[in-house]
Order: sequence, then structure tokens, then C-alpha cells
Amino acid sequence: MDAIKIHPSDNVEVLLKKRGEICAGHKLALKDIKAGEKIIKYGFPIGVASEDISKGDWVHVHNVKTLLNETTEYAYNPLPIEKTDVSKLKPVTFKGFRRANGSVGIRNEIWIIPVVGCVNSTASRLAALNASLAQGGVEGVYSFSHPYGCSQTGADHARTRKLLAALCRHPNAGGVLVLHLGCENITPEQFRAELGEVDPSRVKFLVAQEVEDEIAEGSRLLAEIAEAMANDKREDIDVSELVIGMKCGGSDGLSGITANPVVGRFSDLLTALGGTTVLTEVPEMFGAEPILFNRATSQKVFEKAAKIVSDFKDYFISHGEAVYENPSPGNKAGGITTLEDKSCGCVQKGGSSSVVDAIEYGEKITAKGLNMMSGPGNDLVSATALTAAGAHIVLFTTGRGTPFGAPAPTVKISTNTALYSKKRNWIDFNAGTVADGSETLEEAGLRLLQYVISIASGEKTTSEKNGAREIAIFKTGVTL
Repeated sequence: MDAIKIHPSDNVEVLLKKRGEICAGHKLALKDIKAGEKIIKYGFPIGVASEDISKGDWVHVHNVKTLLNETTEYAYNPLPIEKTDVSKLKPVTFKGFRRANGSVGIRNEIWIIPVVGCVNSTASRLAALNASLAQGGVEGVYSFSHPYGCSQTGADHARTRKLLAALCRHPNAGGVLVLHLGCENITPEQFRAELGEVDPSRVKFLVAQEVEDEIAEGSRLLAEIAEAMANDKREDIDVSELVIGMKCGGSDGLSGITANPVVGRFSDLLTALGGTTVLTEVPEMFGAEPILFNRATSQKVFEKAAKIVSDFKDYFISHGEAVYENPSPGNKAGGITTLEDKSCGCVQKGGSSSVVDAIEYGEKITAKGLNMMSGPGNDLVSATALTAAGAHIVLFTTGRGTPFGAPAPTVKISTNTALYSKKRNWIDFNAGTVADGSETLEEAGLRLLQYVISIASGEKTTSEKNGAREIAIFKTGVTL
């Protein structure tokens, strides 16, 4: 098979292999399509023909335009949800760290969190100079640079403070050194109030301007944290405790056919086992909202989800940007034609389970099951937000590849086997097997669940092995 019709009502097929000059991931018309007629893929309209298209013709940006506009009315039309059968899988456990407060981590690392960008270099030096602390119960010492924490006002100021505090509370960090300069807008007093009660043996604070030698003092504090973590050990923990973030980047025409629905099958399995998954990238839901909204467990959850999407559209409009200014050049080269095309493929990561909650950027996940979270499509920003929300692991699907990694272990999932074979130093898991015909979506989803359990139990991702750990904070306001 060299092409696939995804849904019975589709009027296009997607190439799984190159046909003539048309690459895999691109669409061909299954019938004559008149100008003004909708292009149907995934069973949903992904645009409208801008000219007559003959059966067998290439269907792409040259003859299709978006149907999206800035205003959309949403209505809640709940759908029946068929629960995934996991009776043959239980019990499923992983080897993790049970924290004193009851939370669970899958890593036992020391994180150095600079509250302001002015001390980024100090944080990096401290991490490098104290790498030898990674022994016994300590699995690594890492710092996370960013440019903010000062010269911000209003929502940006609050957002930065909230996100950094959330990272400090992440259960993958067995200990944290909070590093201040001393004169930044986010004062030590503000940050401690945001952070709340902590274990003083595992969370230490250093204000660089208040000590003679911040490197010596920071090293001393890190040694104390490492001593408190020395006896931490992995134990069997039920898979229902896992929180997994889901996003995509560098998508191609196979993303919505292989990698994203494989993640969707995984999400259905994990949530049926009592675990939690989190879907973000709100601008990449535009045009595909009903696929998620009508699976909300209640009117309240629907309204929260609709607000997240509407607020993001208002954000675009307030900056004079069209809500449909997407996909990227790389997406188009891979066969994605419109934002609706991209969005319908993107939300496949959400599987078919009920949507149990919708949370704002910087908030922590509290409901078990499939969650929506407000956040942009930007890879680093959204992956950081997923980590801050409590995700132990981020599943990242891609058709073109990327080396980045979030603070949480980041699993790169290729949409095609060619990418997996070429970039083994980036890619962890190949979903191209579905396009190759060697696996079904269900088989690949189960294989992904097993792989996630191995990562949760301590196996390193390629990004971890490569030292790729970065954060980025969502900024919407002015810089003073």
C-alpha cells in the first residue's frame, strides 16, 4: 500500500511512499473537486478548493485555502466514549521515587533554578563544578537558563514567577537550589511566597549579592542537598501515578497518520490504567476543536476548554496576527496544507478518551485522565509548560527531527522510518512502522506504553544522553 484514505468520508488520500514527483505525506484527490468545495481529511474539512481539482491531482497550498477566521461559536455536543480495555495489562508498575509529600518522581536530580537571567552563568558554573555529586541516590545536577525574572510587569511577571516555582516543585527534582541575584523584580520574598512550604533539607536558597563567593556558597548548599538525597531509592509504583505530556514539532503529512495516533493509542491505554496525559499547543487545535470539546466530561470542562482556545485567538488578534498563520514552511514541505490540516493531525495525540479538565498555562494537573492545557505551539515553551504542569515525561512526535529536550525526559517519536534511521542520535521511538505496514496503531501504542515504562524506570532518552535540557517561558507583554 502506497497511499491511505484515513476516514471513509475523505475526498483525498495521503501518500505513504513517494509517487512520481510527489513526496510521501502529501495528498491526492480521490474524486473531482470543484472550486469552493471542501477538502475532507480525517473526516473533517481541512480547507476549501481554490480552483477545480481533478481526480488524482496533487492537493496542496497551490489549490487549497483555509476556512478559518477569527471568530468561532462553540457548542457542546457530548459524544459517547468507549473505554479502552486494559484488563489484560494490569497490574502495570514502574520503578520510581516516592517523595515525602506523596508525589512521585521518575528521576532523582538536583535542579538549579535561576530566578533571573543575570545569574544564568553562575547556575551553569555551579552545575558543571558539582557534577561529581551525581552518585549514590543523585542522578545528575542540572541548571536551566532563561532571560527573564526582571524588567517584566503584570501578567509576564506573575507568569515567570509561577512557572519557575512550579519547576522547583517538580517531583523529578529530588533537590533544588533556587538562585537569586538580589535586585531583580521577582524578589526572594515574592518567590518564597509563590513556592510555599518546602523541605529545607532539599530546597535551598542563595542570593548571590549577599555572599562574598557565590560559587563556594552554592557548592556548599548543593553538597547539603546531595547528602539529603543520598539514600533515595527506586521502588515499584503503579502506572496510574504517571503524568505524560504530549506535543509535536516539525510535523509532516504522516504525523496525523502514524506518530500522533500512536501517541493517542498510548494515551487511551494510560488513562484507562488510571494515569494522566496532557495535550497542549492551543494554536494547533484551531479548526479541530470539536474533536476534543465534544469529549469533555461536563459542560464546565467544555467551557474551560472553549475559553482556553478563545483566549488564544484573542491573543493573536490583539497582536494583529491572523489565527490561521500556520503551518510553517517545514510543515508545508512535509505535506501539511492548512492549519486545519495540521490541527486535525495534531489532536490525534489525544486519542479517543474523555477530556477531564482544561487548565491554564503554569497550572498543575490535578485531574487523572486526558487534560488540555493552555500554551503556544512553540516547542520549548510548550514542553517547559508541560513539565511545570507536572509531566514526568514529554512525548514529542516529529516528521523532520529536532535535538531539543525539556527539563523532563523528552521522548522523540518519528513519523517515518527514514527519519528514525537517519537521526538515531535524536529519535527514541519509530512510529513509521505503521506506514511501513509492519505494525498496527494498536500494536505501536502498546509498544510505546512499554517504552514509556522503561524510561520512567530510569532508562535515558537520547536528549538526556546528549545533555539537551532547556526551558523557555511564555512572554506576552513589554520588557522594561
